[in-house]
This record gives sequence, structure tokens and C-alpha cells, in this order.
Amino acid sequence: MKARIFQKPKNAMQSGRAGTQRWMLEFAPAEARKADPLMGWAGSGDTQRQLRLGFASRDEALAYAERNGIDAEVIATPERRLKIQAYADNFR
Repeated sequence: MKARIFQKPKNAMQSGRAGTQRWMLEFAPAEARKADPLMGWAGSGDTQRQLRLGFASRDEALAYAERNGIDAEVIATPERRLKIQAYADNFR
């Protein structure tokens, strides 16, 4: 089983950062999605894709993966860059 461990990014539509401190373990898809012949919905028999586990720290997520024999890849969190602006800069 392959999985990725990452920290949830901030929602671009909102200014709050709630829930961004948690680390998530998400499994890689085992099979491709295919269209259902009757309804046309995309689906697959891969039930692990529905599973997303949350952890308080990166080390907890790695320990869980090692304990359960999951081949996990840690994706580093990009550093937050703030672009400091003033309203007056619009008129210069």
C-alpha cells in the first residue's frame, strides 16, 4: 500500500487557518476510476481511497504508517509567504 502524508493547506476562499495544523494520511489510488454503464458516474472498487486519517503531528502519522506496514511518502509543507501591501500602494 502506498500513501502520502501531508499537512492540509489553507482554504483560499477564507482567511482562517482552522484545521491546517493537522497532518493527513491519504492512500494512493489502487485502480483507475471507470464510468458506470447505467448512470455514467465515475467509480472504482478501491475502498481505501475513501479513507483519510488525521494526526496531530508528522511523527504520529509516520509511526502509524510504520506500525501498519504502509509505504508512506511525506510531502513537505511549503513555507507561507506573505505579501505585505497597503491600500495606498494602489495609487502610486
